[in-house]
Amino acid sequence: MNSSLDIALSNLTSVSVLIFLFGLLAGAIKSDVKIPEPIYQFIAIYLLFGIGLKGGVSLRESEISEAVVPILATLVLGITIPFLAYLTLGKATKISSIDRGSLAAHYGSTSLVTFTAVLVYLDSNKISYEGFATTLLTVMEVPGIVVGIFLAKRHLTPKVDWSESLKEIFLGKTLMLLVGGLFIGYVAGGEGYVRVEPFFVNLLPGVLALFLLHLGYLAGERWKSILEVGKGLIAFGIFFPIAMGSLGTFVGTLIGLSVGGAVILGILSASASYIAAPAAVRVALPDANISIAVTTSLVITFPVNLLLSIPLLTLLAQNL
Repeated sequence: MNSSLDIALSNLTSVSVLIFLFGLLAGAIKSDVKIPEPIYQFIAIYLLFGIGLKGGVSLRESEISEAVVPILATLVLGITIPFLAYLTLGKATKISSIDRGSLAAHYGSTSLVTFTAVLVYLDSNKISYEGFATTLLTVMEVPGIVVGIFLAKRHLTPKVDWSESLKEIFLGKTLMLLVGGLFIGYVAGGEGYVRVEPFFVNLLPGVLALFLLHLGYLAGERWKSILEVGKGLIAFGIFFPIAMGSLGTFVGTLIGLSVGGAVILGILSASASYIAAPAAVRVALPDANISIAVTTSLVITFPVNLLLSIPLLTLLAQNL
């Protein structure tokens, strides 16, 4: 394994980070390099199903008993983080309770792209992690959205239509593809997976790079909107994920996860959703200003996690 400093510095010169920065520049100067929407949707499906499929195979090869405590810890974090986000936003900003709940839902949920980036980062630095990592991603995807919606609507009338909201969460693309991939990978096992492995594993870093180009472009395109969210939200978008990432990494180490596993739990705790959460929040909280949540999570928190949180949490896990 490389030294901690080498591992941290390697992240800043990795293809993933550099192509995101290139997309950021391209978006800021209004260059015409934006990924077309159909290709963006294909890449999202590829990443969701591919990560789920690989996770299902790894889960089958793991001892299920070893995953019980990490899954419970992930569930607790998934419930706790949106509460902390809601309370922190109340102190740091003057936004409405509905928008605080919307942001709590986004920050309580997870980012598939950040998760995929940390897997590529750990693999490239030969840092091992548990096979049930994708299960933790799936477990944390739901409770944060539910808690955030609850916090936003608990004092308001009419009450939220939970049937429609839960339908959007559970039958939405994100969870369906992750769970479907997990199930298929678990049933097929290594022998069945080997036939599609070149497509879902060997091509993953390159496809991820294209997705990061797209996200970088979107962030660059919206960079001026950072000024509109206010200093409190800017500070929240920078420091809250680092704090939650440190908490997740500490919890991961405490329950006996490997360095890589603790980093993954940390980055899940640090990340904010901009795929699953916006779709669910639009249904449950139609009066929420979704652009505030998407701007904060995508334009501020995502680059912070990609550039800083991944190497910092690795250093933390190694020292713990």
